Amino acid sequence: MDLPFNLELFGFNVNIHLLLEYLAFFIAYRYYVFLRKRSTDVINSNNRLSIILGAALGALFGSRLVGFLENPLIDLSASNLIQLFNTKTIMGGLFGGLLGVELAKKIIGEKQSSGDLFVFPIILGIFIGRIGCFLSGIDEFTYGKVTASAFGMDLGDGLLRHPTSLYELVFLTILFIALKTIHKTFRLKNGDLFKLFMLSYFGFRFCIEFLKPNVFYTFGLSSIQILCVICWMFYSKFIASLLLGKHAR
Repeated sequence: MDLPFNLELFGFNVNIHLLLEYLAFFIAYRYYVFLRKRSTDVINSNNRLSIILGAALGALFGSRLVGFLENPLIDLSASNLIQLFNTKTIMGGLFGGLLGVELAKKIIGEKQSSGDLFVFPIILGIFIGRIGCFLSGIDEFTYGKVTASAFGMDLGDGLLRHPTSLYELVFLTILFIALKTIHKTFRLKNGDLFKLFMLSYFGFRFCIEFLKPNVFYTFGLSSIQILCVICWMFYSKFIASLLLGKHAR
């Protein structure tokens, strides 16, 4: 199969990445609804709806802000502004969604942790989206640097590059299984599962960024890597509790 992969339906070219992105949102949400019906949610329906709204708005803003910060020196022409608005990143979406949830909970006075129910739907959604990234090849800025290693693949420009989207698919599969095992084996405090997910995923993304051809750096780190550091700082108290063995109840 040649990359980028072009899908044609009924004589029309279909943007495979956009199609799988929409599919990711739909399937992830249906999975969330399924899990919520099978569990006892400590948050009532009205507050849960407010939290979801806060997450959506925070993710919308955060994904585009971090997308811009990946290349803030872009020429702000009319065409580039449109491209800039369409630029988004899951990392900004996750952290922006986290801040949106915290703000929403403060407004409605909700004290309970709310993230655990979202963990596995988020992983599933990212997984489906990354398939779209891989099939898009060099049309999506998720590809890796040129490499002479055995993992190199031609993603559409005739060069052997790190297929970082495939690396992430492998990581997400391992993370899903690991968190499922932890969830079934240990009695975690409410909210700890989501924190474990965030720390694991942001840690992985910090490392994988070294394999990507980023063009803008601050203190030798890409914008995504700086966001990863901020996320780890945000959860510093939880990290300390993990190291002291106080995370389980």
